[in-house]
Amino acid sequence: MILRPVTFPLRYAFAIIKKKIGKLDTIRIESLYAFGNEEKIFFKGRVIESYKQSKPSAKKSYLQNLLGALRRYAGSSVPEAKVTIEYHGEQKILESDVDGIIECSFSLSQKDIRNKNDRICFSLVPEEGLKPEQQEICIDVFRYPSSHPVGVISDIDDTILISHATQTGKKFWLSISKNAYTRRPFPGVSEFYKALSRDGENPVFYVSSSDWNLFDMIRDFLNYRKIPMGPLLLKDLHVDLKNIWKSGGGSHLHKIEKIEMLMNLYPGMKFILVGDSGQHDPEIYAEIIQKFPGRTLAVYIREIKPADKQRRELLKAKIEDPEAPDITFIENTEEMIRHAKTHNLIPSHEK
Repeated sequence: MILRPVTFPLRYAFAIIKKKIGKLDTIRIESLYAFGNEEKIFFKGRVIESYKQSKPSAKKSYLQNLLGALRRYAGSSVPEAKVTIEYHGEQKILESDVDGIIECSFSLSQKDIRNKNDRICFSLVPEEGLKPEQQEICIDVFRYPSSHPVGVISDIDDTILISHATQTGKKFWLSISKNAYTRRPFPGVSEFYKALSRDGENPVFYVSSSDWNLFDMIRDFLNYRKIPMGPLLLKDLHVDLKNIWKSGGGSHLHKIEKIEMLMNLYPGMKFILVGDSGQHDPEIYAEIIQKFPGRTLAVYIREIKPADKQRRELLKAKIEDPEAPDITFIENTEEMIRHAKTHNLIPSHEK
């Protein structure tokens, strides 16, 4: 994990050479997300050399989890691989970038909107030396109307998943010694998010500074802990030496960009924002409230470390809209549930 940015040029060159001489292993195309509204959908995936990763288990030892983490981060991205993407009869051919990433968007017609079979399919373009793990993969598209009334935008680390993000050593140890079944959520998170989503009626978007190598761990964690699934908008890998020592660290500008994209994609939707005080979530959410007045129903910040008086005053000064909700700093999920009930954001009968 720490060595990945340092070894990137070598791994990239090695992948290109192996591709040219036909020595790449079986190729896997992973879907990272497919979501949108009634007019447009976005797809993102990545092309990597296939590797065997055993299923997570509560019985696995530290050593087994460490080996799993090494396999996850040692997996080689495959650049310059061509992939065919098909959605409602329209085809696009994409070429993976240096990180193996492929992404595109599709516009929808009225005929597409009426079609209930809302799936996107993708496959590797035949090329000498490239052998796909599966010939074609199809996944459901996560789609909500742009006028849907309520949505949730949530951070992951130290918001739903105990990560100790402000303590580099602890965070690093958790990331390599645990798996999706042994990582712990904060108490009450599953019930709270189910209530916010109204059992799937409202979308939940997860915007995090974790990188895409952790996609499968986060997805399996959400499923195992019965936390509502939604699009995972994670941080793209960048070769930046400043970020080596902090998984999920570095610049958080991408979070603002992704939240702004969601605000623009769903202009009729009002959002509940959930984060933590460990890093920059309060400041990011304050900026969003200021840029999109009237679009935020509530802001919950899990207080990982006490927010001092000066920080709170600066946050208040940043939000000029007198009608905007307060940024509510809360110690535990039970307090969030009580506040949400009081403000009719979740049904009062929820536990």
